Amino acid sequence: MNVTTERFIQLGLLVAILGGWQIGVSTGVIDVFFFPAPIDIFNQIISWVIDPNFYRHVTITLTETVLGYVIGTGLGVAAGVWLGLSRSAARILDPFIKGLNAIPRVVLAPIFVLWLGLGLWSKVALAVTLVFFITFFNAMQGVREVNPVVLANARILGAKRSELLRHVYFPAAASWILSSLRTSVGFAVVGAIIGEYLGASAGLGYLIAQAEGNFDAVGVFAGIIILAIFVLVIDRVLDVVENRLIKWRPNTSEERAT
Repeated sequence: MNVTTERFIQLGLLVAILGGWQIGVSTGVIDVFFFPAPIDIFNQIISWVIDPNFYRHVTITLTETVLGYVIGTGLGVAAGVWLGLSRSAARILDPFIKGLNAIPRVVLAPIFVLWLGLGLWSKVALAVTLVFFITFFNAMQGVREVNPVVLANARILGAKRSELLRHVYFPAAASWILSSLRTSVGFAVVGAIIGEYLGASAGLGYLIAQAEGNFDAVGVFAGIIILAIFVLVIDRVLDVVENRLIKWRPNTSEERAT
């Protein structure tokens, strides 16, 4: 099955779902209080998009998401690589790491609000905690999965520690790290939105919370769809980055041909 056929099937599924949903609303089978008509959701999105104030909310949520994503990823990769290389430090810190990872992240949100206030950084901090552990565990496992034969050969050739990191450890862990980056995108958005739910004066989470408070299902669904589009766009960007960084990986068409 070629790519064009797959795209047509995807489009057909989307049309069938939305069409069935719209018909269900029109015939009274679906209660609009809980599931508003897709056309009403679409109109709400259009009304937001043409409103200049809407982009202030988008910018705030996007800033919180990107900062939380970048900081959480950086800290997670750094800590994962360090503990992947240092087994003794990993054993010492293991109970503390497991204890912190066991804490539900939502519980930390009020603490961050208390520490950092209702501004930008309390949302960023929550997003960081959600992203950190995903990238941390993947980076640590990726470093530990390095082929010992390749590592031994590099050492025999006189590679220094920095050269081992650059030419052996990081390439070996790249696929692990990049797979965690795709997963953590959604968690970064979740962190920003939950923080905005708890207290904010702007942002997409604020818009959704306002709609929820007014029992406006149309606004809630519209906000959810916009957030989903955010994640899909970022995921597409990560696809491009992954294809550029991991050039040795065979693409799907080649694998199918073999």
